[in-house]
Amino acid sequence: MSVTKSIKKPFKLLLINPMNAYKKGIYHDKVYSVPPLGLGTLAALTPDNWDIEIFDENFEEFIFKKADLVAITALTSQVTRAYEIAKVYQENNIPTILGGIHASMMPDEAINYVDVVLNGEAEGIWKELINDFENGKLKSYYKAGLVSMDKSPPPRIDLYNSDYALGSLQTTRGCPNNCDFCTVHVINGHKYRYKSTEQAVNEYIDIPQDRVYVVDDDFYGYTKESAKRAIDFCKGIIKSGVKKDWYTFTSMHLAKDEEALKYMSEAGCRMVLLGIESEFASQLAASHKRVNLKVGVENYEKIYDAFHHNGIAVLGSFIFGLDSDTPESIMNRADYYINSGVDCIQAGMLTPLPGSETFFRLQQENRIIYNNFPEDWDKYTFFNNIIEPINMSPEEFVEVMNTAWEKIYDLKIMKRKYLQTLKATKNPITAGWAFSTNLNYRNTIFEGQKKNLNFTQSYRELTSIYVEY
Repeated sequence: MSVTKSIKKPFKLLLINPMNAYKKGIYHDKVYSVPPLGLGTLAALTPDNWDIEIFDENFEEFIFKKADLVAITALTSQVTRAYEIAKVYQENNIPTILGGIHASMMPDEAINYVDVVLNGEAEGIWKELINDFENGKLKSYYKAGLVSMDKSPPPRIDLYNSDYALGSLQTTRGCPNNCDFCTVHVINGHKYRYKSTEQAVNEYIDIPQDRVYVVDDDFYGYTKESAKRAIDFCKGIIKSGVKKDWYTFTSMHLAKDEEALKYMSEAGCRMVLLGIESEFASQLAASHKRVNLKVGVENYEKIYDAFHHNGIAVLGSFIFGLDSDTPESIMNRADYYINSGVDCIQAGMLTPLPGSETFFRLQQENRIIYNNFPEDWDKYTFFNNIIEPINMSPEEFVEVMNTAWEKIYDLKIMKRKYLQTLKATKNPITAGWAFSTNLNYRNTIFEGQKKNLNFTQSYRELTSIYVEY
């Protein structure tokens, strides 16, 4: 495609963060909301002769705004809405770009709904794209390879909506694992890359919120060098004197590094998300979750204890609906969580994300129920059944999952978990993080079915429990 346009400077770039049309979800909850880091990075990469605005459907009802160029980012669950928005601008002869993980995994689909598909990491291609637009030579596809994190500038946080509860920061990219349900290694590669300690710390300091989500693929990494980087980052935060609370993704082997845990705790880390996935080694092997196999399921509690000893809560990500799962094993997994040292839980259904091995395998086996694309992408939220399970019908799977969720996110269980976390970490802030996380997942899963539990009211009750404790 070639777009030739006579435009007076400055140019206007409109960056859009679309809402998931099916479910708002945890990432859109005001208590747990996180700004669109990718759009902030695009804004920082854009030349000074551009006027830039971020339009965010998390906070604003969509209205048409004039622009010279529109760029939209989208997860798979957002992309149906992204295509709807793109159509509005195409009808007004305004070029549209789609980037993000879904466009990178499904570029041949995306090009049917937008003028330009940006495949891969924007830092490696955005300036070329902007230059092509300014010269009337915009192409249909732009594909970028993996780039050094030194090329990723501090995002334009001044353009974010000020109502976001958490700030967002990315210090590393890449994951050496090959989990079959994940696409991180597909889009960001296996090589571990990171920003300089100085840049990462400065970005952290500049975030206006006092709570931060460090959106790394794996904050700690897998080598002595990556471990040193994580420690140096934490030391930099401590040295700065800036007090914030934060959480991040990491893997279980971090628990063996007492030095790293000590500095993470001192730097304000209150929670880590661990991809636990299953309590059975056979299921981990089938999913290629080798790092957990190396740790050993028999050592899981020791892992949780190591984080707790340093005042850090564990958000456990579990997958329900693995090929060997039965109704009994699903309920057993719910019981495992309730009786384990895991503080809060992301209890998601197996979801075949495009680009993952799971997607290609289930597609080949004709086991994907919702495959009317792009309309059905908005159901890919991890809380809708997308597949034909092997050991039960889809209806049985949905029924047992609703029972499991009712049990996991029962208010009495969540309060019990709060007290458990408080006792294990001796940190009410950490316990509050874990409780609020459970509360948000509960509200997301039962959105439209149950009345939302109010965080402030529930937390006030917990505070009274803490005083008694």
